[in-house]
This record gives sequence, C-alpha cells and structure tokens, in this order.
Amino acid sequence: MDKLTLISAALFLMADVFAIVSLSMPDWIVSDVGGATRLGLMWTCLTIHKRPQVCFTPHLTPEWMLTLVCIFIGCVCVTTTVILLASSHWDVNVVPYARWVGFAAMILFCLAAVIFPLGFSMAEIGGRPYQLPNSFSVGFSYIFFVLALWTTVISELFARRVCLPHF
Repeated sequence: MDKLTLISAALFLMADVFAIVSLSMPDWIVSDVGGATRLGLMWTCLTIHKRPQVCFTPHLTPEWMLTLVCIFIGCVCVTTTVILLASSHWDVNVVPYARWVGFAAMILFCLAAVIFPLGFSMAEIGGRPYQLPNSFSVGFSYIFFVLALWTTVISELFARRVCLPHF
C-alpha cells in the first residue's frame, strides 16, 4: 500500500467518524428562544424554562428522512471504502472498487447537504426551504456533517490521485 492510499484511507476513516458523530448528536438545528431547542435527525431535545431536558426520537419530514437515509448509506459506503483500501495491502486490484464506492459516498453526502435545508419549513422551525429563521441556527452536528463531506471529497482526491501531476 503506497502513501497516498494510506492517507486516503485515514481521511475516509475521519470522514466516517465525523458523519457518525453528526448523526448521534441532536444539534443539527438549535435555538435558545423560550428555552433550548436542539433538533437532530435521530434525536430532538427540548429544555423549557430551566425544566429538565426531554429528548425523544422525532417524527422526521420526508426531506430530513431522505437526508438521514443518504447519510446512513454514505457511512456504509465510506466504511466499505476504508475496508477495501485496507485490503489493497494484499490485493491491489480492489483499489478501483474502493474509489468508486468512495465516489458514491461523496455523491450521497452531497445529496444530503442539498436536501437537508428543504426541511426548514417544518412546524418546529417555521422557516421556508433554504431559509432558516433568525431564532434558529445550525449546530455542531451540521458542522461535523459538513466536515465529513469535505473530508470525503479530499479523500476521494487522494484516492483518485487527482492532486498529482501525471507524467
């Protein structure tokens, strides 16, 4: 396994961790108006006027459900890519498959990033697609997801060796 393949595998692994962390936290959309509201794809947590925090599994809009599915399948693709890149140490012929699976993960993460803001029109937020109201902002989970997206793009560049000149 050469250095670029090793770097690519490490970056894909980082992207996988970022995506899993983003899914596990309920901080995709946050608000501090009237307490603390933390909306996520898998968890939603509410704190109303210094009462104990209540967390529950939300009923997702179709847009956010599709976002969750894209991220979940993207995580599976990234994990598969890491396994294929690691197995390329013994069989170099799996590298093209790893590249294509990594590319699929990148496309799925990009789709999720485009589809997610369509859900801002849900009743809990009260915005419009792609327009988040002033009382809400994006949270750490969304930032981790964007990090996963960009890390996947950079990983794919290393996997495809695009950033190197070809002589």
